[in-house]
Amino acid sequence: MIFLTALPLFWIMISASRGGHWGAWMPSSISAFEGTCVSIPCRFDFPDELRPAVVHGVWYFNSPYPKNYPPVVFKSRTQVVHESFQGRSRLLGDLGLRNCTLLLSNVSPELGGKYYFRGDLGGYNQYTFSEHSVLDIVNTPNIVVPPEVVAGTEVEVSCMVPDNCPELRPELSWLGHEGLGEPAVLGRLREDEGTWVQVSLLHFVPTREANGHRLGCQASFPNTTLQFEGYASLDVKYPPVIVEMNSSVEAIEGSHVSLLCGADSNPPPLLTWMRDGTVLREAVAESLLLELEEVTPAEDGVYACLAENAYGQDNRTVGLSVMYAPWKPTVNGTMVAVEGETVSILCSTHSNPDPILTIFKEKQILSTVIYESELQLELPAVSPEDDGEYWCVAENQYGQRATAFNLSVEFAPVLLLESHCAAARDTVQCLCVVKSNPEPSVAFELPSRNVTVNESEREFVYSERSGLVLTSILTLRGQAQAPPRVICTARNLYGAKSLELPFQGAHRLMWAKIGPVGAVVAFAILIAIVCYITQTRRKKNVTESPSFSAGDNPPVLFSSDFRISGAPEKYESERRLGSERRLLGLRGEPPELDLSYSHSDLGKRPTKDSYTLTEELAEYAEIRVK
Repeated sequence: MIFLTALPLFWIMISASRGGHWGAWMPSSISAFEGTCVSIPCRFDFPDELRPAVVHGVWYFNSPYPKNYPPVVFKSRTQVVHESFQGRSRLLGDLGLRNCTLLLSNVSPELGGKYYFRGDLGGYNQYTFSEHSVLDIVNTPNIVVPPEVVAGTEVEVSCMVPDNCPELRPELSWLGHEGLGEPAVLGRLREDEGTWVQVSLLHFVPTREANGHRLGCQASFPNTTLQFEGYASLDVKYPPVIVEMNSSVEAIEGSHVSLLCGADSNPPPLLTWMRDGTVLREAVAESLLLELEEVTPAEDGVYACLAENAYGQDNRTVGLSVMYAPWKPTVNGTMVAVEGETVSILCSTHSNPDPILTIFKEKQILSTVIYESELQLELPAVSPEDDGEYWCVAENQYGQRATAFNLSVEFAPVLLLESHCAAARDTVQCLCVVKSNPEPSVAFELPSRNVTVNESEREFVYSERSGLVLTSILTLRGQAQAPPRVICTARNLYGAKSLELPFQGAHRLMWAKIGPVGAVVAFAILIAIVCYITQTRRKKNVTESPSFSAGDNPPVLFSSDFRISGAPEKYESERRLGSERRLLGLRGEPPELDLSYSHSDLGKRPTKDSYTLTEELAEYAEIRVK
């Protein structure tokens, strides 16, 4: 405990000023607990030349002027006082020694106010001093907390009570200080104006949990029932700590998302939602909600919540995963390659979760990966069969997207087996069927005639392309009797290929060489053979018929046994001609090239009617034989 027992400063000042003028010294304010006592220290002075035989004094309440008839607290001449102070006031000082100290006992709230002293030296030597003391009646100890209490920093809290009653000394104790520390100092201190206070100090290091803690101090007086308590709440300042935050969030594209961030701090923090360094929302609050309407894949990512105040900061992050169907795949790589080269094609997309990627060609799976955003297709040595349309398909549980792409394989011409020459009536048609990329140029060579015909001569050559296949048709008129050799040559930037076209339909040439008369004779012989066979079959059926009962099925008749004269031949001829046209894939009658006759041979050419008749007879005979 600390006890200061030095004489009051104003005692020294009075001693140094003796022989001065009228003046008084007392504390401007003094306090006391209700029900206790209070001693108001007082000193006064007057001029030495007055030299009174007896010095008297009067204490007034709330007014220094007698003409206002203020309540008399104490009067040395008559001891007549106001009823409120009867038995409760007395003078502790010696007026002859210029000490006017006043003692008030059993103070109550109505005694609180201003107290004035008036010196009476006899006759006209009376003087009311303007200096006065204000008495404050209290009921609670005064707990003094520093203006700023910061968590983690040692703090000193004091409890102060007035100790101006010489008859009663207060004792102090702390309430609710468990966990905060024990009182470090307990003592009586003198204030600047001569008043006294009892002080108890409590030292501790506060935590954030101590914020708002109610700390009390109790003043009690031994041998009495007097007890007074006071309380103060601790306002502990501490930096923010984020206490509430979403965990990782998954949301479907187009849905609504709410992200919540809550922090504990004193004072309240500034909360800020950020993404990639961009502030999305901020406010001074204990919690802050970030609303995302109809989220898109672009909003997928990491969101950060920052909480800060003057004492520190804290931050946390939350991941938002936006689930969505795959985007339309993109295809990069070589789309044009030469036969034998290695081709690498990359198909990629974006989705969440990662998709199943598949590359198809003609409904055949070529490559696939699961939960990957890229798929690499490697074709080590491409061939013409690799040419065509491909599909890259990406799918997950939220949808499917696909992209088509074409791979073009370039290669030298290949002459297909469909290439040949065939006779039709008085013409010969030669097909040159070529598969190549890029499209080839096709030429027909007739070595015996020393003639070469190419596609530029559209009067004689008809060409049509379907995919990688080019079909060129050369039509020769009047060559059925002696068709020439025909060589087809296809050429592009990767090479050339030649083939002598085989001739199909040799039986037709035989009839052409026999001529019209020979054809009639052969036809008559053929008719006779057919009739003989028919008669023989009928006789055989008649001979066997008795073995059948009347209820048996009749003999089976074949459609070849019944023909209308003239109709079958014409029908069969038209049918075979139509079949040949379908084989050639012609859309119309191709142009004809007549190379068989010179001007001198015009008179030897058979007439159209005779040639047509001969050909029809030959075709009919051929059908009958078959």
